[in-house]
Amino acid sequence: MVLEVSIDRSTEPAFVAELTDLVNQVYADAEKGLWVPGTRRTDEAEVAAVLEAGEFAVARLDAALVGAVRVQRLPGGEGEFGMLVASPAHRGAGIGRELVRFAEAWARGRGARTMQLELLVPRDWTHPVKEFLREWYERLGYRAIRRDQFEQAHPTLAPRLATPCDFVVYHKPI
Repeated sequence: MVLEVSIDRSTEPAFVAELTDLVNQVYADAEKGLWVPGTRRTDEAEVAAVLEAGEFAVARLDAALVGAVRVQRLPGGEGEFGMLVASPAHRGAGIGRELVRFAEAWARGRGARTMQLELLVPRDWTHPVKEFLREWYERLGYRAIRRDQFEQAHPTLAPRLATPCDFVVYHKPI
């Protein structure tokens, strides 16, 4: 079995639907309790736009979609990754780590010296998946540089939160 990670620009409807479903499935579990029930992380229009912009890297195992990550260059010159997902059926197989490696290499190739990610966390309690991710990102070399209130960054989305949340912004020199 060979894992391949590459930027994908396909906006073929079946692929967009499959990728959208994967992102929503993973985030429904990873952010359970943070959002009002029924809130979806993304929709097909957003996924198609990100694909068309060349900002989605997808992981395929023997041609089957098993993960994805959004990559972009921020106005300050940093690289950033987000929407990192690995298929629940393939957890523990190193897909997430390979997607992060790809994202960092992608950013370095565009002149970035720093990689950024944002982790949504509840303000007043510890979410087990978010705690796992915090520890995992720190093992990969990411360090928290600041904490921003979600409602200030996304006032239109804030009413969908089930609990007050913040973004913890992480950086890693690349």
